[in-house]
Amino acid sequence: MSAPRALEGIRVLDLSRILAAPLAAQMLGDLGADVIKIERPGVGDDSRAYGPPFLETPGDDPDPAAFYLSCNRNKRSVTLDHSKPEGQKLLRRLVAESDVLIENFRPGVLAKYGLDYAPLAAVNPGLVYCSITGFGQDGPYAGRPGYDGVFQAMSGMMSVSGLPDGVPGAGPMKVGVSMIDILTGLYAGNAILAALHHRDAADGVGQHIDLSLLDCGLAALSHYAQSYLVSGQVPERRGNGGYGGIPSQSFRCSDHDIFLVAATDQQFAALCHALHRPDLPTDPRFATVPARISHRRELLAILDALFLTRPAAAWIADLEAADVPVSPVNTLPDALANPQLAHRAMRVRTDDGLDLLRNPIRFSATPIESYAAPPALGGDTADVLQALGLSPAEIAALHADKVI
Repeated sequence: MSAPRALEGIRVLDLSRILAAPLAAQMLGDLGADVIKIERPGVGDDSRAYGPPFLETPGDDPDPAAFYLSCNRNKRSVTLDHSKPEGQKLLRRLVAESDVLIENFRPGVLAKYGLDYAPLAAVNPGLVYCSITGFGQDGPYAGRPGYDGVFQAMSGMMSVSGLPDGVPGAGPMKVGVSMIDILTGLYAGNAILAALHHRDAADGVGQHIDLSLLDCGLAALSHYAQSYLVSGQVPERRGNGGYGGIPSQSFRCSDHDIFLVAATDQQFAALCHALHRPDLPTDPRFATVPARISHRRELLAILDALFLTRPAAAWIADLEAADVPVSPVNTLPDALANPQLAHRAMRVRTDDGLDLLRNPIRFSATPIESYAAPPALGGDTADVLQALGLSPAEIAALHADKVI
């Protein structure tokens, strides 16, 4: 018998597209919820076309983009046109049997069809309704469009990323992945689980969650932002260096880059032992954490010159022996081949042969074991509507009217 799943019995309606909100819905699906993805007939989630690369699939359906595959596993797909009255009725029937609704339309769009929180809460008072938008449900920017890069720029994230002034290539830089989308998806998953707990522990009434990507981007600056609030000093870009103890950054070896952290006095002493520089920890400029931070440039100039003298593998062996946290700067193929990640089975294959990244959460009692491939567009429409009580003739009529 398969193990129980943490969110067994929870149904989620996923009306979202692109990345942040679909990631939140995928997380709930991984945890065992029944996630029904509502998509536009004939078109579906915009990210289905965000390629190349595309996954070649049999049949006449368009090949899905890898982007879409990254955030839509463990879901069922229903095509439904919510702009048509019959589509709205079907959606309300699904809402009546659901626990969570996730959407990322601009504020006011779903209200035109009576599908915003208040009327749907009247249909199902226990509904947890999560709205994920660029700027939130109110404020002077609420109606604006926006994407991850815009929010990285506006939140200040780009200002603290990139090479420092005075070196070649200096300037603000976007984080490579769509980091604010990913973080917002994680915030949304946390918020939804908290709202479900409150509903079930209190009076059975759900609530509306208003999440803004811009808010999440600023919140993600964490200790950078707190340092500014405490000191009034604008954080400077440090390239591949950290913002805490020194050293905490990448170094170029004779053949490859490595990244190490020796932020404490004990770690710094171990690093200097591995470097055959026992004089450095006794140098007043480098003897304490505050001193190393104050004399960061002098210390890094010394370390840069030392690391260039040997290959990365030789330095890594010595540093690991000294218990200094260190890693080669891996490419994605290198990371997937890493023996620790291989041992943790972070690469998983679905029954139909699709490679995915495993959910990193490990439960002792409710393990995540199901990895259903992202659904074909509308592939579950008939099954879901039949479960609502619609007859084959009614489903055929809805299809003929282009409601589904």
